[in-house]
Amino acid sequence: VQLQASGGGLVQAGGSLRLSCSVSGSISTPNVMGWSRQAPGQQRDLVATITTWGMTNYADSVKGRFTISRDAANNTIYLQMNSLKPENTGVYYCSYKLVLSIATDWGQGTQVTVSS
Repeated sequence: VQLQASGGGLVQAGGSLRLSCSVSGSISTPNVMGWSRQAPGQQRDLVATITTWGMTNYADSVKGRFTISRDAANNTIYLQMNSLKPENTGVYYCSYKLVLSIATDWGQGTQVTVSS
């Protein structure tokens, strides 16, 4: 599976960005797709996930501000990020994992920078 993330950029605090991740290759179901963030010198942290059935899960720090969604027909997931804060800065990676597998595929990441 190959994942291509896009949509990052520079935005002021309080602003919004929408990330996209297109998935290609041997896509199977059921799967879980998601977004993780990695700030410089820090570990990669999970931001949000969405399952084949549309069940979503969010990190507490983004609940109410971020929304993950998926377009199954186009094999694309999105992350709508509103009310952005400087601490949301980092490289955002999209991921794909089969529900019954421990292996995760990652995209190349897209940089999000939120200025104060």
